[in-house]
Parts: sequence; structure tokens; C-alpha cells
Amino acid sequence: MSDADVWEARYRCGETGWDRGKVSPALYHWLDSGVVTPCRILVPGCGRGHEVIQLAAAGFDVLAVDIAPSAVASVRKLLEKEALRAQVIEADLLQFDLTQPVDAVYEQTCLCALPPVRWPDYERKLHAWLRPGGQLLALFMQTGEEGGPPFHCDMADMRRLFAKERWQWPDTEPIHVPHPSGRFEWGYVLQRKESR
Repeated sequence: MSDADVWEARYRCGETGWDRGKVSPALYHWLDSGVVTPCRILVPGCGRGHEVIQLAAAGFDVLAVDIAPSAVASVRKLLEKEALRAQVIEADLLQFDLTQPVDAVYEQTCLCALPPVRWPDYERKLHAWLRPGGQLLALFMQTGEEGGPPFHCDMADMRRLFAKERWQWPDTEPIHVPHPSGRFEWGYVLQRKESR
């Protein structure tokens, strides 16, 4: 069974424990505080597209990608219903490339959905997708449990994965984002450094 088939089956069966069913309060916080302003933004692993809709409504040039056909169809339907525009692509993110880097990436549910063995490949993609100085708006899922998805994103592991040679971590405290599942996420805005 392909990765696309696996994720499609999860969406069809409702096995999407990382999906909160609405826009994350973290996105509202970052928008309201002016941390991120309209720009070209990528939403990898966009799922059902709650944040895609919100970003498009806020004036962002949104590129959304997901591997599951039903998730992509759902986002396109919502965009049409709300008379909003965004580019929505069905693709395997670890095989996905951009011709031009984006200004920001909104990473909410993709990292925690991937098996940890694939995290280094995903980090390299994130770095490649972003322009130097671009923002990675990252929500690191805290499950405190073995297995997944969603997989626990231990912060010591995240600091190693998003190494200081390639990413600027903020000096400010992260935002604490409760999840309907009883879990929570730590929200950080990282800045992509020049290539090394």
C-alpha cells in the first residue's frame, strides 16, 4: 500500500488525531500579533485546510499540499464555497519541490504525522522551501506517548533536528496551544538561516 493510500484510508476512517477540526488558536495569535503578515506561504500536509482558508481570507498567497486525495478535494471545496483562492496540490511532500522558495511555512500537523525516521528528510525540505530569512511557524505536538501518528515531538529532539546552524530559534517563550485531544503543542517561529 502506498503512502497516499495509507493517508487516504486514515481520512476516510476519521483516524486523524492531529486534526483539531478548526483553525488553530496559534495561527490567530500569530496573525493578530503581526508576527506574520501577508506573504507567499506554504502549508505542507494541509489536511482539511482550516488554516488554508484562514490564511487566504487574510490576504496571503497560499500554496497548500497534501498526499490524500480526499483532503485535497475538501480544501478545494471549502475555497470554492468561501470564494477564496489558494493553490492546492496533491503530492508526496518528501518528493515535492518548489521552483521559487516561499516567505513562510505554516507547519502544524505534518511533522508529527511523519514517522521520526523521516524527520531529517522533512527538515531538509523545509529548509529548501523557505527563502533565507523566511519564517517557519511551527507547532510541535506534545503527546507524551510512544508511537503515532501523531508522534511526540520532544523539544530536545526538535532543537537537534532544527539545528542552530540552519535555524534561528526565538529568545521568547513558546506559545502553549491546547489540543482538543487533551494533548498540546508548543508554538515557535523559527527563521531559516543562509544555506550551509
